[in-house]
Amino acid sequence: MSRIQIYDTTLRDGTQAEDISFQVQDKVQIARRLNELGIDYIEGGWPGSNPKDITFFHEIKKETLSHSKIAAFGSTRRAKVTPAEDNNIQMLIEAAPDTVTIFGKTWDFHVREALRISLEENLELINDSLVYLKERIGEVIYDAEHFFDGYKANPEYALKTLQAAAAANVDCIVLCDTNGGTMPYEIPAIMEEVKNAVATPLGIHAHNDSECAVANSLMAVSCGAVHVQGTMNGFGERCGNANLCSIIPSLKLKLGKECITDEKLKTLRSASRYLYELANLVPNKHQAYVGNSAFAHKGGVHVSAIQRHPETYEHIRPELVGNRTRVLVSDLSGRSNILAKAEECGIELDSKDPVTLEILEDIKELENQGFQFEGAEASFELLMLKAMGKLKHYFTVSAFRVIDTLRDSDKSPVSEGTVKVKVGGKIEHTAADGNGPVNALDMALRKALISFYPQLSEVKLYDYKVRVLPAGKGTESVTRVLVESGDQDSRWGTVGVSGNIIEASYQALADALTYKLYKDNI
Repeated sequence: MSRIQIYDTTLRDGTQAEDISFQVQDKVQIARRLNELGIDYIEGGWPGSNPKDITFFHEIKKETLSHSKIAAFGSTRRAKVTPAEDNNIQMLIEAAPDTVTIFGKTWDFHVREALRISLEENLELINDSLVYLKERIGEVIYDAEHFFDGYKANPEYALKTLQAAAAANVDCIVLCDTNGGTMPYEIPAIMEEVKNAVATPLGIHAHNDSECAVANSLMAVSCGAVHVQGTMNGFGERCGNANLCSIIPSLKLKLGKECITDEKLKTLRSASRYLYELANLVPNKHQAYVGNSAFAHKGGVHVSAIQRHPETYEHIRPELVGNRTRVLVSDLSGRSNILAKAEECGIELDSKDPVTLEILEDIKELENQGFQFEGAEASFELLMLKAMGKLKHYFTVSAFRVIDTLRDSDKSPVSEGTVKVKVGGKIEHTAADGNGPVNALDMALRKALISFYPQLSEVKLYDYKVRVLPAGKGTESVTRVLVESGDQDSRWGTVGVSGNIIEASYQALADALTYKLYKDNI
């Protein structure tokens, strides 16, 4: 099994994405996680471009990475100066990385219009920049920027730029689809010409502007590339870079190429989520291999089939990448969905039990009203338990009220929630202020119940989503509220639906607290 080098540029190319910015400590933490995943190269940044990247290279030297090499990124020297006189080149050397990666111009259009130098002069600055670095750094990688566009415009010159790099004895020449417009069917013929022109090991660096970055990367490997560059979760400028969370399992499980170990592959999903967390982004649930929906089944026929043979509707076993099979429940569900979901929750149901049919009918009716259980599995579990008569009655809310008062025209309104609850014959009537009406209601409900159930103080509200359901009624439309709550052990989702947003929020919040009490008493 041939081995492919994985080169991660999340900390440099990935940070060029809109809405992504990592602090130095974030970058160090990410480097640690990528090392644990078994990534071969971690590109830390461009030391000559900003103080943050200079600091990163200083801080990363304090870390002991068991596997990954740290790479610094930069450009060939400027025209009219020698490498020794070029500040960017000197900053790369001063950063003292394990590897240096520099890019150069391959497209004659860029040489004339961006650099405004002759084609021959561009060949010289590629070669002498690489020669200079190779004499001072153990490993040098050359990124041929805009290679595919350059080749299509002027193949003879594009190949000459690669030969200039190869003559400097670089360790790898990376063919870059910088604008992301190359199609997979174009890769084989171009790479065949490249292999005829240079003997240096080849790599691929693809962007996703035409949604082909992963396909182009895999095609390049099948044509002989031994080095793949990309980012975690496909983070990157414009439409992003080639997604390593798709490339790595595809290399191992589809192409039979070694890149990270089987054990490391099982941590891929958790590494993906870790990157989303530090980037402060919501994970893409539909992401291949690692997304929540990657192995989620909704149709009753599908669920029935995967219970017999998972491969009927799953292209790999999800556990290989740290994911799992999920069964969704909705108005499309059949009995097999309900039974599978019950088993997942540790609840015993019989397919012939009338309760199963009752649950199925309840779901279809509730979804017709606007409920959605795909993101609210705790509410669904409570629904099953109620139908089976197995859910303890923990509390009753006999009344609640929320008041918003504008006391000063130049300040925000003040929200106050009042709740009356009954637990075991005792009544608690409390009030609490909050940051908005929903928060006020949440605070008042918790305050009323904590004297009976102190463990509710552990519950945190992690996410709150409101969806106005399409009914064409404007402000009279039905509202669906999804709440994600959790404690130190787990997280769970609950749902509420009503024409009144406060009532919908109350339903979801009450379910969240009920689920905590049920969970702690199993």
